[in-house]
Amino acid sequence: MSQLLGFAGSEDFFPGGSLYRNPKEPSLFLSLGHHVDVYFPPRKRSRISAPFVFNGESFEQKKQTCIDILPDECLFEIFRRLPGGEERSACACVSKRWLSLLSNISRDEFCNKKTETDDLEIQDDGCLSRSLEGKKATDIRLAAISVGTASRGGLGKLSIRGNNSGCGVTKVGLRAIARGCPSLKVLSLWNLPSVGDEELSEIASGCHLLEKLDISHCASITDKGLIAVAKSCPNLTDLVIESCANIGNGGLQAFGQYCTNLKSFSIKACPIVGDQGIAGLLSSATFVLTKVKLQSLNITDVSLAVIGHYGKAVTDLMLTSLPNVSERGFWVMGTAYGLQKLKSFTVTSCQGVTDGGLEAVGKGCPNLKQICLRKSPLVSDNGLVSFTKAAGSLESLQLEECHRITQFGLFGSLLNCGTKLKALSLINCLGIRDLNLGLPALSPCKSLQSLCIRNCPGFGDISLTYLGKLCPELEHVELSGLEGISNSGVLELLKNSEPGLVKVNLSGCVNLTDKVVTEITELHGWTLEVLNLDGCRKISDASLAAVANNCLLLCDLDVSRCGITDSGITALATSKHLNLQILSMSGCSMISDKGLPALVKLGQSLLGLNIQHCKAINSRSVDLLVERLWRCDILS
Repeated sequence: MSQLLGFAGSEDFFPGGSLYRNPKEPSLFLSLGHHVDVYFPPRKRSRISAPFVFNGESFEQKKQTCIDILPDECLFEIFRRLPGGEERSACACVSKRWLSLLSNISRDEFCNKKTETDDLEIQDDGCLSRSLEGKKATDIRLAAISVGTASRGGLGKLSIRGNNSGCGVTKVGLRAIARGCPSLKVLSLWNLPSVGDEELSEIASGCHLLEKLDISHCASITDKGLIAVAKSCPNLTDLVIESCANIGNGGLQAFGQYCTNLKSFSIKACPIVGDQGIAGLLSSATFVLTKVKLQSLNITDVSLAVIGHYGKAVTDLMLTSLPNVSERGFWVMGTAYGLQKLKSFTVTSCQGVTDGGLEAVGKGCPNLKQICLRKSPLVSDNGLVSFTKAAGSLESLQLEECHRITQFGLFGSLLNCGTKLKALSLINCLGIRDLNLGLPALSPCKSLQSLCIRNCPGFGDISLTYLGKLCPELEHVELSGLEGISNSGVLELLKNSEPGLVKVNLSGCVNLTDKVVTEITELHGWTLEVLNLDGCRKISDASLAAVANNCLLLCDLDVSRCGITDSGITALATSKHLNLQILSMSGCSMISDKGLPALVKLGQSLLGLNIQHCKAINSRSVDLLVERLWRCDILS
């Protein structure tokens, strides 16, 4: 410093005296520090504040220096010598330039090996999750995530969702993630048209621990990017690809070849994916692949034959909208006898599902426990009965928009399902007609515990009477949207429940009255936990009084759009044993401010209260409820 300023050393300074002949000049310098015993009387500050260098009595102004004038190479060398993650995070907050430089330093390039090793032990845990959506999905934010998460446990899960207006994520941002987040295990890329093979290759090069990859609506990604991931990420277990127009067979074959731990894959709406890709993936992952979802693909019967032959470990299979798959495909899949471990099978909008194919699946899958058939217009009563006979382990049967199924198929499946069927659902099946079939004495299905009949307009009291005789062990019953049923049919079904009903849903059954509720509460009040009467317009305060008197365990009550008044709410509040947790009264126009004290009393146990569209309750009362029932979530 003495050479720079041109004086000999500390002996040039004298306590109590001025350093210069001109008394105004000392104000031009920064403080000399507490170790210098020198006094300068206050002077008028000079307008020139830049530092000077002097030699003798002459002064030369020096240009102000700043670290920003250093080139990136110098800053890079400085940053790679920082001792730890906290220091790097602090430096990253200085400017975008510093953030960009720090995010491009990989862990192998840091000099402080001991501290870096400690940081990586924490980072490898991958305990942090981050999500960027819409306009927030930019390279700058990804760089900040890369630097900031390194010293806080490591990034384990990252989700990036763009929008149709474009996204700011490019190779720069994903490169920062690849270099700074080696612990990344779960990556989701949704709706990112600017992300292509190069960006995905950056992730593959740095995130070798990746286990789950979800790519959706990324039109620029091709097989080249997937091959890079498959080669670099051998630990991959879950793969989801949706609506990626340029992904074909090569990428799927690569996953089958290199990812030996792949357990689940889902492919949807990828037009150039064909039989070769499905066959290459399945044939290579025969003994590890457990979940397969194929939706809206141009595959043929060949793919189903491959599934039937190589799916030896598959437990869950979902097939949706496969227009080129015929009856032969399902038949071959079943008769190949490779799906011995299949437990859950879901088929939606596949015209190839017929009676013969369905029966073959039942015979070829001895451990099948759950099947869901949606929009299968070619499945008839004969096919359904044959399937239930063949599938001896079946526990759950769901039929949705299967319009060729009639009463014969419904009752026939119950009579032939064996002793394991526990749940049966019919949803939007228009082929059901309420006919008096004159059936003889029937052997009951004592295993069935859950019954759901939803929006089947032809379902009536006669069908309910038969079901009451066939199903004496019901605990969960849903009869929703059935405008053709009345009190008598519902009572014939519900009165035969021997173990006692636990959940009852009668929403949308407009012809039911208080008589049904009274009977249900008297017969099953000791077991009933959930009661849904939404849209039953003829239900009045008498039903709430019956609930208050008979239901000991009821925790969820829905009387939305019913004819109840404040008196009914008061009856509930006066019950000594009722312990409601959820109460829904949406659209009850006769509930007013007079019922406020009763609601407050009920609120001692309530966790959820729905009073939407109760027009007779004013805003002041709602505010009071919110204040008094601070534990309760109130919808108003």
